[in-house]
Amino acid sequence: MNPASESTPWKKPALLAAGVGALGVVFGDIGTSPLYTFKTVLDMTGGNNPHTILGVISLLIWTLIIVTSVKYAGFAMRIDNDGEGGILALMALLGVKRHKRPIIVAAGLFGAALIYGDGAITPAISVLSALEGLNIVAPSLHTYVLPLTVIILLALFALQPMGTAKIGRAFGPIMALWFLTMAVLGVWGIARHPAILWALNPYYGLDYLLHSGGTGFLVLGGVFLCVTGAEALYADMGHFGAGPIKLAWSTLVFPSLVLNYAGQGAIVLAGAPTEGNIFYRLCPAPLTLPLIILSTIATIIASQSIITGAFSMTRQAIQLGWMPRLKVLQTSEEGYGQIYVGAVNWLLMLVTIGLALGFRKSDNLAAAYGIAVSATMLMTTCLLFIAMREIWKWNLAVSGAIAGLFFVVDASFFSSNMMKLLDGGYVPLILAGLVYLVMYVWHKGITAIANRLGENPVPIDAFFAGLDEAKVSRVPGTAVFLTRAKANTPPVMQWYVKHSHALHERVLAVTLDVASTPYIAAKDRLTITEVVPNFWAVTASYGFMQRPNLPSLMAQIATHDCPINPGKLTYFIGMEKIVPRTDGRGLPRWIEAPFGILLRNCARVTDYLHVPADQVVDIGRQVSI
Repeated sequence: MNPASESTPWKKPALLAAGVGALGVVFGDIGTSPLYTFKTVLDMTGGNNPHTILGVISLLIWTLIIVTSVKYAGFAMRIDNDGEGGILALMALLGVKRHKRPIIVAAGLFGAALIYGDGAITPAISVLSALEGLNIVAPSLHTYVLPLTVIILLALFALQPMGTAKIGRAFGPIMALWFLTMAVLGVWGIARHPAILWALNPYYGLDYLLHSGGTGFLVLGGVFLCVTGAEALYADMGHFGAGPIKLAWSTLVFPSLVLNYAGQGAIVLAGAPTEGNIFYRLCPAPLTLPLIILSTIATIIASQSIITGAFSMTRQAIQLGWMPRLKVLQTSEEGYGQIYVGAVNWLLMLVTIGLALGFRKSDNLAAAYGIAVSATMLMTTCLLFIAMREIWKWNLAVSGAIAGLFFVVDASFFSSNMMKLLDGGYVPLILAGLVYLVMYVWHKGITAIANRLGENPVPIDAFFAGLDEAKVSRVPGTAVFLTRAKANTPPVMQWYVKHSHALHERVLAVTLDVASTPYIAAKDRLTITEVVPNFWAVTASYGFMQRPNLPSLMAQIATHDCPINPGKLTYFIGMEKIVPRTDGRGLPRWIEAPFGILLRNCARVTDYLHVPADQVVDIGRQVSI
């Protein structure tokens, strides 16, 4: 059986093993931010006096505490959708509370769309910042930084179709080495100027914000770069569980980040030059080249994590009906998250390499970085407030106070990042806007098709009663019709009988439902009703983290006293051709036209559901929407 069609979540490994695995998947983005964050903030402050350095390091440390430790590890990860996390899972969880919640849907979808912008920028800025260490080893090599970045990015995306199962085993230990190295370098830097430890006091951060004029507000946009991977803690919760992620964060990742940022601040206080990459100035000169190699590997792992996350989110969106069907390949039976989505991969590659070539330096890309993630975090906070009220049943005062604190912090970061809009910040917003438009158009289109085909429904008993009157021939065998109409005759079956004047002796009308929960157990999947003799209405429910497999489903149906031979079925699949509606009740042209393009170019239903090609009859129909 295709792993993607399994009925239950993959069994999570032991706590320690999962914690090590989480290092390579969850913390790649946030773990490589010290390569560019402090340098970016220092360039924005325009000075390196003790007041500024202590204030900036304090802001970095307390941002990590408030946003990552408190908001995500302390609160968000306690709200899960059957073990799954992330903004789409949270949207689906809250969406089932009431039938129509457009604000929640809009917040969740736009937050998800913004993550694609982050996914395009992260590989470019991470690999560029790592390779810029070559400028310290040999300044003459600076002309090779950009070409090497493009080569590494090309190789990274080109290897995606092979899957990452084997490489993934090494990700955790390598990232563990990376975090330990950062911690050691940080301690080495702190030893050169221990007074930097005063930055642990939040007073210095607040004092800098309040007494630095407008500079303090602008600096927040750079400070935010230290938590750009925090959303991954929540989004990847389903792969490892909340316990292992919290364990890895509290015991290794968070201490290493704090020590490294403090170490970078310490060497600047001690008089180290601030030109170039400050991160590499923590390292003794003979070890700089090995550190650059390790940094490059770490940024590749961080990029891989972002790409894998984009694949997983795309699958969720497809299952929830918010994205066109795309070809999803399961690259390994070792993990449900090991998938490959070709369309997403190649589009991300083009955008990522385009960003690297367009911005050329990590400092320039930092201006475009942060808006997408800060906006996503703001959306998550809004949904968390609703979850506190409706899931935890907290009163308005407590929910408002806690969510209000997070909202003020997130809104401050978002507002500061918006000041970078004209310096490249428009890039992730444009990307997110395009993704959101695709989601909106697709959902409106498939909803319009369902509504159109559902007009003038024909009751099943009335339809079969009329077969004899119309002298419709009943031929041997079993026909399977996919339908959205649970209580009435499938439109595709009506069309087929009308034009062929024949129908199989046994008929199954199958409706595939996607639930708001990630997984539906096999025992709870099927509802089978024999409505009239030899006609069965079947509803198969799947979670949004599961992918239906129609042949496997037929084999399961055959075990429920339904006399079918799964190997000798004929599947009838409706292939809709979209035309504009002429009665004035159709979709606007700006939705209908692009939806038609998406529908023509999305993956075939038969491929998506793994239906054998020699058992399929495509029914082409013209539908006006």
